[in-house]
Amino acid sequence: MSKKMLVAYFSASGVTAKAAWKLAEAADADLYEIRPETPYSKEDLDWMDKKSRSSVEMNDPASRPGIVGKMEDMDQYEVVFVGFPIWWYVAPTIINTFLESYDFSGKTIVPFATSGGSGMGDTNERLAPSCPGAVLLEGKMLNGALSQTELRAWVEKL
Repeated sequence: MSKKMLVAYFSASGVTAKAAWKLAEAADADLYEIRPETPYSKEDLDWMDKKSRSSVEMNDPASRPGIVGKMEDMDQYEVVFVGFPIWWYVAPTIINTFLESYDFSGKTIVPFATSGGSGMGDTNERLAPSCPGAVLLEGKMLNGALSQTELRAWVEKL
C-alpha cells in the first residue's frame, strides 16, 4: 500500500498502546500518541464510581479533555487509524478532542479499539460529527494476540 498512514492512539493503561505499536509495524505507518493534558489515574478510570473523572467525562457528550501537543504535518496522511480503549461502549471523549483538532476532509479514518469485553458499540455514531468530510470506516477490535499477518491482511483490505 502506497498511501501514507498514521496510527494515532490514546491508551490509559498501556493495552491500546501495544495494539497500536503492532498495527503501526504491520501497516508501515507512523505512530502518534494522543496524550491527555492530565494523565488518568487508576481512580480516574474507576467506571464503578459515578464521580470518577472518566465517568463524569463519558456522561457529558460535550466533554473534550485537553491534549498535550499537536501532530505536525497531519496533511501528509491519507489514512489515519485512531485507537482507544472502549469506555461505556464508545470511544473516550478525548478521541473527539483529537479529531476536532485537525481537518480530516478527504482522509480515511479507521477506528480500532481494545476492550475487556464489549464491542465497538455506538463508536462511529459518536465520532462522525467530529470528523466532517472524512470517510469514517467501520472499526475493528484489536484485543489479544493478533499476528502481523492478520493485521497486514486487514490493512490491505482498506
